[in-house]
Amino acid sequence: MNMENIKELLIDCYSKDLCYPKIRDNWNESNKCYGMCTITSLIINDYFGGDICKIKVNDISHYFNLIDNEIIDLTSKQFNHEIEYKNYQIIDRKNVDTETMNRYQILKTRLIDKLLKQIDEKVFSCNSCKKLVEKFPNDATVFLGNDNDIVLIGEAPANNGWRKSHKLWCDVNGKVLPSGVILQKLFCIIDRNIFETTFLESVKCYPLMRKNLKTCSTNCKSIMLEQLKILNPKLIITLGEFPTRNLLDFKFDKFADVVGNIYEVNGYKILPIYHPSPISPKSFKGNVPIFEKLKEELFMNTKGV
Repeated sequence: MNMENIKELLIDCYSKDLCYPKIRDNWNESNKCYGMCTITSLIINDYFGGDICKIKVNDISHYFNLIDNEIIDLTSKQFNHEIEYKNYQIIDRKNVDTETMNRYQILKTRLIDKLLKQIDEKVFSCNSCKKLVEKFPNDATVFLGNDNDIVLIGEAPANNGWRKSHKLWCDVNGKVLPSGVILQKLFCIIDRNIFETTFLESVKCYPLMRKNLKTCSTNCKSIMLEQLKILNPKLIITLGEFPTRNLLDFKFDKFADVVGNIYEVNGYKILPIYHPSPISPKSFKGNVPIFEKLKEELFMNTKGV
């Protein structure tokens, strides 16, 4: 992911409905970044950090980014003249109004979808695990939920799961898989729905033999990390040992030693849980205390404690 790629994709994402409402009637296809400065600066801040800044241009508020003392303004071409970046004001994104945040969320969803499709092209052309796997015959290797604050990472695509049904947690007949049933019971504890939660696999293709999971996990790690960088979740829940080992930056002997603890790695919060497969004796009962604790933490976070 780089600034030029983001810029090109954002231009494809812009549309009249995302333009600042007061000037929306003046938006047109020949000036697609017109009225997009605030929501664009929020997205650049998400991925590259720095500050969001505001100045007056033609008596209109204009937003841009300041990163390592460098001015980044991806919507400057909406004006037909050079901009003087003087007397700018640094903005706290927490004070951005609800209407703008709604437009930002729509734009970010569109951008994420395009970025993930680029990653999927890498998956479909990858031959690192040749003869060890079957390709994922689906449109995408990431299921996008309503938001990306929590992202689930599974082990690998099941033989009879969404890689064939095209429906997350379901078999080809539309029946919810046993792992999905158990996981949904756990998600009810935190008042969430697994069918509305972003999900991806540690291994992108279907391993023909389970003994190849470790090799495939290693080969897929860079792609998984690219996907996570795009999604930028607040919490990652890893389902079982393989995705956990793929993400944690330290070695551990027993999975039970790390399960249920939240670790901060490379800016991510990672919570390993027992795999929800009914084959595992701890798939439900072993995870219940973890989700009860998580519910308390989520509640505390919403209260701002």
